[in-house]
Amino acid sequence: MSDEERAIVEVVADFVDKEVRPAARDLEHADAYPEHLIARMKELGVYGLAVPEPYGETSVSKACYALVTEELARGWMSLAGAFGGHTVVSHLLAVFGTGEQKARYLPRMATGELRATMALTEPSGGSDLQSMSTTARRAGDRYVIDGAKMWITNARTSGLIALLCKTDPDAEPRHRGISILLVEQGPGLAVSRDLPKLGYKGVESCELSFDGYEAPLDAVLGGEEGCGFAQMMRGLEVGRIQVAARALGVARAALEDSVRYAQEREAFGKPIWKHQSVGNYLADMATELRAARLLTLDAAERLDAGERCDMEAGMAKLYASEAAMRIALNAVRIHGAAGYSTEFDIERYFRDAPLMIVGEGTNEIQRNVIVKQLIGRNRL
Repeated sequence: MSDEERAIVEVVADFVDKEVRPAARDLEHADAYPEHLIARMKELGVYGLAVPEPYGETSVSKACYALVTEELARGWMSLAGAFGGHTVVSHLLAVFGTGEQKARYLPRMATGELRATMALTEPSGGSDLQSMSTTARRAGDRYVIDGAKMWITNARTSGLIALLCKTDPDAEPRHRGISILLVEQGPGLAVSRDLPKLGYKGVESCELSFDGYEAPLDAVLGGEEGCGFAQMMRGLEVGRIQVAARALGVARAALEDSVRYAQEREAFGKPIWKHQSVGNYLADMATELRAARLLTLDAAERLDAGERCDMEAGMAKLYASEAAMRIALNAVRIHGAAGYSTEFDIERYFRDAPLMIVGEGTNEIQRNVIVKQLIGRNRL
């Protein structure tokens, strides 16, 4: 990274240490939306990190973006989620948007004035995106959208939604009939309900209902129907790097808390890290975290170089999320009863970690992506 990018990561780390970590536990237990922390992220320029010039002032490499995400998740994973989908939509617009779409949305997204999210998952669809039932049919100079989406992060606070839907339900193959529509809040679009969650508190995850919602024909990303599935797969490369980086942040927080606790806590006359079982946990946790970070940065650097990185992003997301789950569990073991207490942060890490295993495509799907690319790149 450049010196400027290193300075950006340091500024975010300082924000996390001084403002996020002292407030995170109370906000999380209250399931309270972190309005003041979101406002500070806007002031720091975090929402503009994925917006290129001339629309934004501080576009950074994907490696820097990953490390910023890690820092935010180290403080409170919900904050990293509060700008994750936003940056994926920024990337989609920057790569595929028309000139008018970029000019309309990206400058306001760079400042955080306009926040964005993406809507892929459906109540009955899960990982099979091509089986979606949300449709956008032409009616004169408009699209009329009907259907439902669920697990949509920031659904209430986002002014722009990148909606994956079918513009041609009869297309063969099915992905040829899928488009991304850039949808704004309006009549016919409702947040049906907020979905309760094990962790990932404070930031809303909702079900959306489209009932006769109307969008102009120029709402199609890139201006051409039928490209949405391929576009979203490219966007998910960024999304999976972001989820991997969130896992890094949770795992790092769990490791750092455990290293500190293992030096402070004594048993049988010595700090507990000197007991081999605890020391082995710490050694494994640190090794897995470092391996996960290197995988994540490798995927980010490939994306920065303009290379296809769906396999590498899938590997990073798969490994980092599984490592975060193991590290969070081992942190509970090291802390003993304190790790199970809500007076410590360890139990929060343990509740937040599973999200990265299922988010942005389950790890079972990641393995399918990885092996498909592996064979495709090494055909006999």
